[in-house]
Amino acid sequence: FARISFQIASQSSQITRTNCREIIRKTFLDRHLSSRSVDIILSSLSDNTYKQYNVCIRSWIKYCEINHFCYSSASVPVIIHYLTQLFDQGARYGTINSHRSAISLLMGHSIDDDRLRRFMKGIYKLRPPAPRYDIVWEPNIVLDYLSQFWPNESLSLNDISKKTVTLLALVTAHRVQTISLIKIKNIIINQGNYIIVKISDFIKTSRLNENQPVLKLPFFTPRPEICPALSIIQYLNKTSSLRNCNQEKIFLSLKKPYREVSSQTLGHWIKTTLHNSGVDTSIFSAHSTRHASTASAKKLGVNIDIIRKTAGWSEASGVFCQILQ
Repeated sequence: FARISFQIASQSSQITRTNCREIIRKTFLDRHLSSRSVDIILSSLSDNTYKQYNVCIRSWIKYCEINHFCYSSASVPVIIHYLTQLFDQGARYGTINSHRSAISLLMGHSIDDDRLRRFMKGIYKLRPPAPRYDIVWEPNIVLDYLSQFWPNESLSLNDISKKTVTLLALVTAHRVQTISLIKIKNIIINQGNYIIVKISDFIKTSRLNENQPVLKLPFFTPRPEICPALSIIQYLNKTSSLRNCNQEKIFLSLKKPYREVSSQTLGHWIKTTLHNSGVDTSIFSAHSTRHASTASAKKLGVNIDIIRKTAGWSEASGVFCQILQ
């Protein structure tokens, strides 16, 4: 077996230069499935999954080329040896598991083998996934900063945009991806009581026969300056004249032409707000709002199951257990 590297050589075969999605498509077409059937199968994978699998698949194919194996039908011992080399190069459990999942996809079936299961269990024990943050910041630091941006009616588009998305991230503890998918038609305002936000698009934790997230945002009358419901209402008022009829999502760019923004842009807004609040953004990303708010809720005695459901973690989530252990 030749030693592999995480870096894929620029000069390789036609297969390794092919788009990851096309490599997966080819493996299914080779199994005598129609092109239309393969299209439907590929739609089960999100863009983020393709991005995650891209390096894994290219690395696996490169390894198979060097050692003269078929990348779509290699034996379990070959797969385990490949994963062992990743482990010896310092890869953690999550990275190795991503490679295992990508290989399983190319095989066209789940690699259900006791040797591989025990191997992955050994990896988990020897090099368990570590929580991203050993410490978290106090949400009050950011809330006190945002309270200065009041009244909402006087705020610029830049300020009300960043305030609204950061409050949503803190109060709901959902991923930035989820917040980026909020559509105006799915916002129900019950004046004086609460705002309901339904998430209709598929998100990371969406599962067959399971309900999509529903965010309930009560009006926080004791401190209206940090009330996310009031912030949403003012944001909608501020942007109503900037929208065209084809724009469904709530958040728009800060400058002309006012387009719907991606989760990456929202993450940048949140990170800027954290930095301006005094949070060390060389350590903490926009995603840390999820950790900070749930850890704070636990400290205040909120039921663990309520925290998990509110933040959209599954019952089996290892990340959830690490944060709140």
